[in-house]
Amino acid sequence: MVKTTRKQREALFKVFQREFPHWISPTQRVERPYQRPQDRGKTVKVPSIQYRRFRAKVQPFFGGDCIMVPYAGMWLGIERDGYTHS
Repeated sequence: MVKTTRKQREALFKVFQREFPHWISPTQRVERPYQRPQDRGKTVKVPSIQYRRFRAKVQPFFGGDCIMVPYAGMWLGIERDGYTHS
């Protein structure tokens, strides 16, 4: 596991949300996002295995404080302050 800052973890979760937009946190998601309007606010506790698998792909960038994660056929770099770039 790569050491990360809080800003890097937040940015990493935002990258994860690109594929799983209904996830609110690594352990919660919206129950029925496309169902009745009264069900949209309900959340469900989910296992964080998908997020942990995604986070296991993170690699340190040697020569800098950046972490790298493969996403959509490219490498995304996340700086210590949370700035994400490709």
